Amino acid sequence: MSTPTDSPSAGSRPFAVISGGGSGIGLASALRLARDGFDLALIGRRPDVLEAAAARLSAQTPAVHVRTITADLQDPAQVERAASEVDAPVDVLLNNAGGNVLDRGEGLAGIAANYEANLRLNVLTAVLLTEALLPRITRPGGRIISISSIAALRGANGYGAAKAAIHGWMMGLAAELAPEGVTVNAIAPGYVPDTGFWDGRRTPEIVASRLAQVPMNRAGTPDEVAGAVAYLAGPEGGWTTGQIIQVNGGALFGRG
Repeated sequence: MSTPTDSPSAGSRPFAVISGGGSGIGLASALRLARDGFDLALIGRRPDVLEAAAARLSAQTPAVHVRTITADLQDPAQVERAASEVDAPVDVLLNNAGGNVLDRGEGLAGIAANYEANLRLNVLTAVLLTEALLPRITRPGGRIISISSIAALRGANGYGAAKAAIHGWMMGLAAELAPEGVTVNAIAPGYVPDTGFWDGRRTPEIVASRLAQVPMNRAGTPDEVAGAVAYLAGPEGGWTTGQIIQVNGGALFGRG
């Protein structure tokens, strides 16, 4: 069982909260953490998707205990209610909820609306949930992980700006919580098409253009991103904090 060795939960089943846990990278991470011995709370906006994910988790890992919480994490009141339903110490918080609002509308008002929507969807969801659950994060040994994007490191309009904001926030929080033994990191995936993020955009032209940017000449998978989550959540990740872990097949090499 991949239990953080310095966590108060050691010796019992650790507990992870995953936003956007019903599909894509969130679900792949839930499956991986369940196999590593974690009980789970999945938070998302679609109750049917969450229930289907919980059923899959229970079928594949019968020992896991899964709870589902429906909430729009852009809404502070719903975040407070969701946090109140988390009634156990949180060993791992995975901020995975997010998305790319592509519509830029007309003129400056349209651009402003696009940037605001991307910031709310990607930044506010992570910041509000983390702040609401911070008193429940285990000390020492807690892990806070946020899913960013390669777009944050090489730019992509409002979405890239929002994901870059995750990095700055993450680094500040890492410095704040390090003395308490809590790690805070981000994972920046590259082209991982088997997610809802790419729904409606997997045209042959887009796929070819994305693969042309990947030296390994293939797309990534949610399971490969989940492997990075498992490392940061597990005992070997206890001395890694304030970092951006890139998982992108070489599409963007590391920056020190």
